[in-house]
Amino acid sequence: MLVELICAALIGYFSGTIPFGLVFAKLAGLGDVRSIGSGNIGATNVLRTGNKFIAFLTLLGDIAKGFVPVVIATSLWAEAPHGMLAGVAALLGHMFPLWLKFKGGKGVATYIGVAFGVLPIVGLGFLIIWLLLAVALRYSSLSAIGATLGAPIIAYFQGGQDYAIMFFLMSMLVIIRHQSNIERLINGEESKIGQK
Repeated sequence: MLVELICAALIGYFSGTIPFGLVFAKLAGLGDVRSIGSGNIGATNVLRTGNKFIAFLTLLGDIAKGFVPVVIATSLWAEAPHGMLAGVAALLGHMFPLWLKFKGGKGVATYIGVAFGVLPIVGLGFLIIWLLLAVALRYSSLSAIGATLGAPIIAYFQGGQDYAIMFFLMSMLVIIRHQSNIERLINGEESKIGQK
């Protein structure tokens, strides 16, 4: 059991470390995304290059690297803890990739992928909350924070306490990674959706 869990965690982590934003941007001749905007490797920062297609590919890649390891772990071992552990590890891999000196993205897209892999209703709920907040408030970061706060509640009612704890831990990681955004929101300096 322990060996299986370790394997599930490794599958998740190394899947999460794939820097799609960095790779896609370089292949498209857009340079190193770590040198622009927030310096993150996620889709939001890739979008700052002005290339919406590459940003979209990055978004899909970051969602996939959360979704795929959960599916693989669940298929191999058919037990909830393995898939859940693979999902958490994928998020950690995205945020703290070994290959990039542990400086990764903020984890929102990968979080969504993990959610759809573990409990699809949580992934759907996340997207609905994000969209509602985005339309109402026009802040991507605040929408993401609100959605991550709602996800553990949905997980509790749909999957029970273990799922709620898992999503709560992931939500705290995402919120911590948004510390600079939270500071800008408090100071009224955060850019709204559509602004550079």
